[in-house]
Amino acid sequence: MGRSSDAYAVLRIKDYRAFITARFLLTLAIQMQSVIVGWQIYELTKDPLSLGLIGLAEIVPFLAVAIYAGHIADIASRKKIILIAESIYILCATSLLLISIYTKETIHIWGPLPIYAVIVFVGLSRAFLWPAMNALVAQLVPRELYANSSTWNSVTWEIAAISGPAIGGLVYGFFGIKTAYLTVLSLLILCFFFFQQVKNKPVPGKSKDETLMQSITSGIKFVFSNQIVLSAISLDMFAVLFGGAISMLPVFASDILKVGPQGLGFLRAAPAIGAIVMALFQTHYSPMINAGKKLLFAVLMFGVCIIGFAISRNFYLSFALLALSGMFDNISVVIRATIIQLYTPDEMRGRVSSVNSIFIGSSNELGSFESGVAAKIITLVPSVIFGGCMTLLVAVTTAKFAPNLRKLSINPKTGHELK
Repeated sequence: MGRSSDAYAVLRIKDYRAFITARFLLTLAIQMQSVIVGWQIYELTKDPLSLGLIGLAEIVPFLAVAIYAGHIADIASRKKIILIAESIYILCATSLLLISIYTKETIHIWGPLPIYAVIVFVGLSRAFLWPAMNALVAQLVPRELYANSSTWNSVTWEIAAISGPAIGGLVYGFFGIKTAYLTVLSLLILCFFFFQQVKNKPVPGKSKDETLMQSITSGIKFVFSNQIVLSAISLDMFAVLFGGAISMLPVFASDILKVGPQGLGFLRAAPAIGAIVMALFQTHYSPMINAGKKLLFAVLMFGVCIIGFAISRNFYLSFALLALSGMFDNISVVIRATIIQLYTPDEMRGRVSSVNSIFIGSSNELGSFESGVAAKIITLVPSVIFGGCMTLLVAVTTAKFAPNLRKLSINPKTGHELK
């Protein structure tokens, strides 16, 4: 890895600091809410499939509007889109709090259905939020700092991902579900304030006139015509789809490791602990030299860690393996995010980001659903081992059929490809 000349350069940009603070608070709230909802659903149903249905409830509406949301992010104020989507997140958190307050009138009558209904709106909001955020952040920093910003995006995300699950599990375990949801709501309101501090940026002009359908499909065509971008996001998508054991952690915590909601919070935080160590390392040592080979190796080792976690029956070993998986996953995240920023034209960032969110973001929820179904059919541990093995196969296959990605190397100082 090449040493970065100024690891903190991007943090000197005022708008970026406000943006990254808002994103940190948003991620913290979402991670907390995920743990709280997962434990609440499992307490109600005691069924691993019900955990998978949480992901399905979010991903179906997300996929339904994601491409259109990317089009909107390229023709409308990206800051305004973010604020509207964030407002919907606040309404969803408020609804979950009210459902928990009036338990007898809702959950005791309808079961988990009202919770799933709220998650549907979370999916809709997320579909518009992420392409707008990813498009806006590229306007806040110069090209030569794209890799630096990708790394700091990852650092702050991982810090929130460490804190969120741990805080969510601990607050739920010690103070109850109402206090937990109230904490989530407070963080989302604070997040809205910081997003307001970011200056609005003009929407880049289009290079050509397009109809609505042409605009919507152009992002898809761009991704599929670029082998490096397509293979990078495909690799990450299938790795997360088959290798993610996170959605099944409530079952591991409750039935296998027997550590309760507090232990669940720490298990959820474990991948982020490893990831933040790697992310901080990458702020000083860029992974972009020989980026393709590093990306493939990281995904391969991620699969190995998932297989080891499935076999483990010791809480500390399980925690360590999840932390290692987070370290390797972070290498993949930083490289992929930088590739997308470097190779995407400004006027297409929203649409390309929406395609990327379908590949990567949807794989988390589809992976949750896949894990739930597989656990139901072949039981929990074999299903996670199978997922890890599939991740290994994906890495080997991509290395063989995507030579441009395998050979990719980028100068971290200029952001240009090394030949």
